[in-house]
Amino acid sequence: MRAADLLLYAARVVRGGVVRTALVLLAMGIGVAAVVLVSALGEGARRYVADQFGALGTNLVIVLPGRSETAGAGPSIASGETTRDITLDDALALSRSLAVRRLAPLIVGLGAVRAADGADARVREGPVLGSTTDFLAIRNMSLSQGVFLPGGDPHHAQQVCVIGRTVALELFGKQPPLGRWLRIGDRRFRVIGVLGKQGTSLGIDTDEVVIVPVAAAQALFNTEGLFRVLLEAKQRDQVPQAKADAESIMQQRHEGERDVTVITQDAVLATFDRILGTLTLAIGGLAAISLAVAGILVMNVMLISVAQRRSEIGLLKALGATAAEIRHIFFSEAVLLALGGAAAGLAVGLLGQQALVAAYPTIPFAAPWWALLAAPLTAVVTAVVFTVMPARRAAQLDPVHALSRR
Repeated sequence: MRAADLLLYAARVVRGGVVRTALVLLAMGIGVAAVVLVSALGEGARRYVADQFGALGTNLVIVLPGRSETAGAGPSIASGETTRDITLDDALALSRSLAVRRLAPLIVGLGAVRAADGADARVREGPVLGSTTDFLAIRNMSLSQGVFLPGGDPHHAQQVCVIGRTVALELFGKQPPLGRWLRIGDRRFRVIGVLGKQGTSLGIDTDEVVIVPVAAAQALFNTEGLFRVLLEAKQRDQVPQAKADAESIMQQRHEGERDVTVITQDAVLATFDRILGTLTLAIGGLAAISLAVAGILVMNVMLISVAQRRSEIGLLKALGATAAEIRHIFFSEAVLLALGGAAAGLAVGLLGQQALVAAYPTIPFAAPWWALLAAPLTAVVTAVVFTVMPARRAAQLDPVHALSRR
């Protein structure tokens, strides 16, 4: 029997058993769709986290108070101990490293922001950041109006601020915000700039922030300690040197004690990439179990088919069909059913992926290429493997007994 005749014969058999075909297609389709959707969820989470950290800046080195050997975990959370503060002078000392292009000390707090004095003043609660003029360049942020924080001595608390787009809109409405005054706590700040649209980064909507000079933030929140120090290395290959210099300088300033954690952007990204990549593979593998269940269904359907088609098989063998050709008939049917189910599953999975993208446009849901290949391939292999026993049973039928229904 030629290959074309074999496929034509298998296709006719598949079309003839409507219920049997529908059951197998449904089982295979569910398995493939599950793999595609689950892997799209995992890949979307991985890309979202990578984008969030990538938006922090370029060639970034982050200095945190407290010591932890685990990259990406808060040192104070890991140790449970009170950490020694990183002061503004500590941060400025890090500029001695020849590998550092620029740095930005950072203080983060929450404050009630008023548009103006008076009973009808608009008030909103939001994040208040304290930093320096280099914060804008390090974080790859942009301005839509005005200027950013002025340079000069970071110890000097100038009463100016830069606000996000949402803050400007909610507090001033359609009126120009530049030159207007804000009150945060008991201090007043003059608006000198409005940030361009930035979106959310690591849980903070930069459209809702108010950025003031770091010295003003220290006075506002009554603290000398910094939340972070952001360093930007001159080149990508100088990031390790910037990290080593930061650790050395901080150790010298803290009487030889290694009480800060220095992490690099690449290290954090690599850690999250490994974790989320492994998680995607794991949940994709769990979803693939449904394909094994579908394979069992294929085996049962094929066994029933062998019992129902004894006369047909006997006639084929009486006409000269060999045992190998009988096996090939059943394998061809299994492959056709698996391919049909895989195609339906891929279509449903990709439609589900589009629905996720529409529901959560900020998360880049997309099934990885290996899932789009592995799911149909697994479906075909599973169908073939679970057809081995029914095919062998059909091939072993005696034509005389099969035709006489004994």
